[in-house]
Parts: sequence; C-alpha cells; structure tokens
Amino acid sequence: MKYAIGIDIGGTKIAAGIVNEKGDLIQKEVVKSDPSDKENMFNQVMACVKLLLNHSSIPLQEIYGVGVGIPGKVDIQKGVAVFQNNLPWRNFPIVERLKQELNISNIVIDNDVYMAAFAEWKHTNLGEKDLLVYCTVSTGIACSTIQGGKFIRGAGFAGELGLVPVYTPRKESHLNRLELIASGPALEKHAIAVYDNDSMSTEDLFSLYTDGDDKAITLLDEFAASLAHGIYMITSLLDPHLIVFGGSVITHNPFVINLVREKLATLIIEEQNHSLLDMTVSNLGNDQGVIGAGLRVMDLS
Repeated sequence: MKYAIGIDIGGTKIAAGIVNEKGDLIQKEVVKSDPSDKENMFNQVMACVKLLLNHSSIPLQEIYGVGVGIPGKVDIQKGVAVFQNNLPWRNFPIVERLKQELNISNIVIDNDVYMAAFAEWKHTNLGEKDLLVYCTVSTGIACSTIQGGKFIRGAGFAGELGLVPVYTPRKESHLNRLELIASGPALEKHAIAVYDNDSMSTEDLFSLYTDGDDKAITLLDEFAASLAHGIYMITSLLDPHLIVFGGSVITHNPFVINLVREKLATLIIEEQNHSLLDMTVSNLGNDQGVIGAGLRVMDLS
C-alpha cells in the first residue's frame, strides 16, 4: 500500500494528513496559520507536518511523496508559490524548502482548489470523457474543471469564478464580483449591515434562516440568486456531467444547494434541465484538499 502526505494550506489554518492510494485519510492534524511573514508561515507548515508524523504509526521512510495545495497562483513546474492574496509568500520556493526539511524528493504542488477537485474526481465513477467541475464556496469562491482526469487550466488562471460579475439587488451598481456577494465573509458583512449587529456571523445567519427569520430568508435568497448566476455561466460554457460543491458555506449548510437549484431553474432552457440533477454537495467534508494533494503526488509519480 502506498502512503503520501497531503497538505492543504490556507490563510486561517493548515491541514496535513496521511493518505493511502485508495484515498483513505489515515491521520490528520490541523494548526493555525501564521501569515505575519513568509518564514513564520512556512514554520507553521512544518509544525503541522511534524505533528502529523509524531502521531502517526507510518514512519517518514514509508511516505511515497508529499502533495501540497496552495491558494492563489502557483508554478507547478518550478515548485514556487507565486502569489497568494491571504499569505505572505511571493515567489516562495516551497518545494525546495520542503525537500530540505523533510529529505523527500517527490513533492508536488498545485492550487488548493485543483487539489480538492482531484479528490472529488477520484471519488466519483465518471467516465473517461466525462467532465467534472468542483466549486468551493468558503472564504473565497473558485472552481476547477477536470475531464478524463486532466485539468482544464487555460493560460494558468482558469477557475476564478469569484471574479465573475453577477447581478445583486444589494449593491448600487447591481453588478459585482461573485466573491463580494456570496462568499462567507460577504454573507457575514451583509448580515452585520442588515441586523445592525457587529457580532453577527454566517452561523448566526443560517440559524436565523432555519428559524424562519424574514431578514435571513431574504439575505439567503439573494445569495442563492447570485450564486446561481455564476453556476449558470459554468453550465452554459462547459455543460458538465457533474458539479460538486465544497467549502464551509455549503458543506455546513447543504440545503443551500436546493436554493441554488430553485434559482437556476428560472435561468436555464429546457435542454439544460439535466444540470439541476447533476449538482451535489461533497461528502468528503473539508478533507478533500488534503486527500486530493496526497492522491495527486501518487498519481503523477
């Protein structure tokens, strides 16, 4: 049995896990990020990996390789974290640094959403020609497309769904980037304004929605409408066989997908009706980034 370490790096937390070739997550550890400077951030990555190895029965010498998911733009050939909006790395040679620290030569990096998408693709039974889109709605909004096990990358920045302008009734211009309307921080910002309460959180908003609060219902109705506009662009451009939703906003509140379906149904034409059924919430929880990174390094080697 092959084993690999998968690392999922974010601005808030770092997760590392040991993954086998079947995609089983054997062990996982999580630590807080430290984006105060590039070295502190890297030290936290290493702290997470060392914690993982200390708690695992699988020794480092049995680890086949290391896969790393990093937000933003990465150079997968050079092993460099090029630009991350929420991390202090600019052209940071993360692969070389990890090789030095771990004495492992087999290290692969990619964008974190791409790594998560790879886990989802491996988890499905899609055919060789089928197309999957993985969409994450969390601190940010992004997607990744896989067809036959291969990523559709474009010129290198494909999948930034959060940058797409969509309609929203809550802004004067009525057109704003999806990430500014439907991400977790955007929802929280809107809730604080509507309830005039600085302590409001997305969890509070969803709880109020469940209780039938009118303001919460209106806010999430607008959220679903904006997200549906973004998904309709994916549907019309790619016509995927499956769209899998991940990210904390939806995985913690899976009923949201039904709200999106209702809004999407008002936009599509008859020939696109299948897209209403070809949407699902990930059942990998928030572990797909770690699992995908571990599977990716074994797949490429």
